[in-house]
Amino acid sequence: MEIGVPKETKDQEFRVGLSPSSVRVLKENGHAIFVQTQAGSGAGFTDDDYIGAGAEIVPTSEAAWNRELVIKVKEPLASEYKFLQKEQILFTYLHLAADRKLTENLIDCGTCAIAYETVEQSGANKLPLLTPMSIIAGRLSVQFGARFLERQQGGRGVLLGGVPGVKAGKVVILGGGVVGTEAARIAVGMGAIVQILDVNVERLSYLETLFGSRVELLYSNSAHIEAAVKEADLLIGAVLVLGRRAPILVSRELVKQMHPGSVIVDVAVDQGGCIETLHATSHTHPVYLEEGVVHYGVPNMPGAVPWTATQALNNSTLPYVVQLANLGMKALVANPALAKGVNVQNHRLVHPAVQEVFPDLVN
Repeated sequence: MEIGVPKETKDQEFRVGLSPSSVRVLKENGHAIFVQTQAGSGAGFTDDDYIGAGAEIVPTSEAAWNRELVIKVKEPLASEYKFLQKEQILFTYLHLAADRKLTENLIDCGTCAIAYETVEQSGANKLPLLTPMSIIAGRLSVQFGARFLERQQGGRGVLLGGVPGVKAGKVVILGGGVVGTEAARIAVGMGAIVQILDVNVERLSYLETLFGSRVELLYSNSAHIEAAVKEADLLIGAVLVLGRRAPILVSRELVKQMHPGSVIVDVAVDQGGCIETLHATSHTHPVYLEEGVVHYGVPNMPGAVPWTATQALNNSTLPYVVQLANLGMKALVANPALAKGVNVQNHRLVHPAVQEVFPDLVN
């Protein structure tokens, strides 16, 4: 099979769909891999690295896209819609629930669009291709939050870890899944006061085994959210609903009651986010001030650490890529987890959660 790897076009997105080591594995399986020139440079991989692994370097996006199977990291942007083809397989993060225009274009062109974030292993509600980036994004959320709490960055000048004689900063995390757990690890390591709110009591019990008394674990309801958010120096949105937009948990009125110069980071902004006042930003312009609070809404946070993130992503995606390359569409029959990742196929919106978001696009 011919496999294309275009260079990412999202703002400061330096990750790449396949690493040279992944290319080597695919080459050993008898496939031809076409990598756009400089596609991996931001992650530390040169064209020569890809050539050494058996890839052919192509000069343009179109040459990489014009293949049976296209492997990316982020969703196609409007400038790339023209490359989408009938009977082509696209394997990447899509987050269609927050992007009607992309959803419509995928339906129109007839591409089989498989989303990393909805590949789901049965029986355990595991999202194997979302987890590695969730780990990275969760850890970065505190790292970036601490940075923008600095006065020179527009924050209120709070050191999360405090110092002897001065209270530590308070980190409130909405959601105790992978992102929330990893955010708490970093916040606790910095010495911050940490609260996690979640609606899953079993998950809260599990988090107690991880953190003990170092993290306050609260059941997520409106009263607890209101009390916690008002006192937060750093508020992290870590709410994921598979395939759907995240619910709004923090209203504009509640944001108004936060300390001036406090910081909000919503990791699920690519699914709509859970804070009313937060919208997507970019690595070039990551923050804005609203209601006196610094808002950070970069949807591709792991793109800030592409060397780490590309390899972590490939560790998880490669077995699925190999199966798609070896079997084509038959891979969807052979692997039920991969089949659950299909969002659009044969001009139809097929993923149940995305269908609920766009019922008028279901045919």
